[in-house]
Amino acid sequence: MSFRKYQKVLAIPRVLQATLFMFVAGLPLTIMTLTLSLHVLNEMGRSYFDAGLVATATALGFAVGSPLLGRMMDRHGLRPVVAACGALSTVAWVLLPLVNYTLFVALAFAAGVFTIPTGSLSRQFVASLVPEDQRRAAYSLTTMLMELSFVITPAVGILLITAYSATAVLVGIGIWRALSYAALYLLNWPIRNPNEVVAVTEPARPKLGEWLNARLISVLLISSGALFVLFGTELALIAVLRENGEIAYTGYVIAAMSIASIAGGFVHGIVHRSWSLNRLAVTMSLLLLPVVFFDQVWWWLLLALLPTNLLCTPTLAASSEAVAQLAPASVRGQVMGLQDSANRMGQTLSMPLVGFAIDSLSPAMGFVAAACGGLVLIAIAALCDLWISKRTQTA
Repeated sequence: MSFRKYQKVLAIPRVLQATLFMFVAGLPLTIMTLTLSLHVLNEMGRSYFDAGLVATATALGFAVGSPLLGRMMDRHGLRPVVAACGALSTVAWVLLPLVNYTLFVALAFAAGVFTIPTGSLSRQFVASLVPEDQRRAAYSLTTMLMELSFVITPAVGILLITAYSATAVLVGIGIWRALSYAALYLLNWPIRNPNEVVAVTEPARPKLGEWLNARLISVLLISSGALFVLFGTELALIAVLRENGEIAYTGYVIAAMSIASIAGGFVHGIVHRSWSLNRLAVTMSLLLLPVVFFDQVWWWLLLALLPTNLLCTPTLAASSEAVAQLAPASVRGQVMGLQDSANRMGQTLSMPLVGFAIDSLSPAMGFVAAACGGLVLIAIAALCDLWISKRTQTA
């Protein structure tokens, strides 16, 4: 193993600047849903159901908007989309604290639709700036930074909400994002590399069936399955600690999980040969199953969760690398946006299904439900791969 792989990636012109900028620009997105929910609960005095409805509207907005904005970038370039959608998103954020609940839900959806997808845009920059044989290290690095943002931002966000208010943080998020859009417009990093000589209004744009094939669907399903496991694990963790009267230790456990994930991603990026996406995702899910037996004490739970979290960042980085390899340059933005939507689907499916297992069986069974849900999606992906293999053999 060697640090040189990361050094080589960061030495590529504009990679370091783009990676750090997208990390900073994306920080508020990790507390967006939390801040919206707390505004509904605290400032509006509404119910948890109402707060959940806002969270759902925002998630749906992201799921709808990510591929649409990606397609617009494919056709018109980065700057026009950042200018138009950045302005609309900023207006939505500015108006949110001023409207009643019904309009609040609608604006939360609009804010999700028009928010420039930082994750997929960051992956586009990597695909355009980094040669294919160095992308594993690059995607590992961006995924580690994303994991780091989940360590830093929620704690800082809660501190700010407690010191001021959720409304003030809402305004702050809007200003932060607006400044990010302005900087992104000025910097204008490429979303295609010079070797991909593709006109923005390319007449020979491939048809949907030519790029949305079974292999890409398989990768998207695995990515969705990984998010199902991760969000289900977090929900089950909170349920177990709450049941044991140890909710105060939640921050310690999540911090340890994140550190393990970053460590796994670091190794994934520098080893000469890493596991395949399928093997990473299956192993990550299987390693979650034994956690059901370690729910008595918080530090047992912490230790039991480390193995599965070691494979979290490697799985997400491998899925990003696979999507970049399968996406034609002329539709890369749309494909990256679809990956964001697939991730949202995994997150959205996970919460109610794992929650049902927790309510019906026990908090610890939430870990089993999270693992099984991920394995089901990965199994469907394997069927897609099998179908491809049979078609190839027949041909």
